[in-house]
Amino acid sequence: MNIDHKVDAQGLRMAPPPIIELDGVSVCYEKSRPPVLSDINLSIDKGSFTAITGPNGGGKTTLLRVILKLLTPTSGRVLYRREGQVVKSLPIGYLPQKSMIDTRFPITVKEVLLSGLLRGICSRPRQGDLEKLEEIATLTGTADFLDRPIGALSGGQLQRTLLGRALISDPEVLVLDEPLSYVDKRFEQQIYGIIEGLSHRTTILLVSHEMSIISGMATRHLIVDHGIHACSALHHYVPTDCR
Repeated sequence: MNIDHKVDAQGLRMAPPPIIELDGVSVCYEKSRPPVLSDINLSIDKGSFTAITGPNGGGKTTLLRVILKLLTPTSGRVLYRREGQVVKSLPIGYLPQKSMIDTRFPITVKEVLLSGLLRGICSRPRQGDLEKLEEIATLTGTADFLDRPIGALSGGQLQRTLLGRALISDPEVLVLDEPLSYVDKRFEQQIYGIIEGLSHRTTILLVSHEMSIISGMATRHLIVDHGIHACSALHHYVPTDCR
């Protein structure tokens, strides 16, 4: 899917429309404690690549879960848009953190990858699904253990599997939560290449502490620490460098 850039009457390139908007979003798990997120206003443009970082416990993963509508905010709202019109859902691929996955669930790598096509684990593959499976398995290096249960995988193998699940449907929006976790340096370089290729045709939101290379690919950098603000620092570690 190519990102369309429209031009105005003078032939000037116009900014792409927002695809996701957060309006006054706050999340509070306990009334006696400060909110995890407070009054977040955020617009994600179609085709943009947003890199997100911040301290542990600052609300990064909570923000992603709100954006995915896996978590209902305490206040505020999340809107999905297509061509300026509000829609109920978007085709989104999601790579969660490994700690959110129950590896005791009796499912194979192949079944996990195919489940990314959003047709249910027990549904029969359609024409073209197995070709797509082969393509993604090759891309993510999971082809050699497709029939292995996820409980028998190493951390890096599970991360590759979850990445493949997020990619297999060619989603319009790709949400990646710490994609470099557990992978070795060789596959880390492959991930950079995968992300670089997708950035030209997909809206990407990525949370990572490893920003040295990713920051060069992203079009926008955000710091999340219960609130949210843009950052112009290349390394994204020193808050005073942000403006």
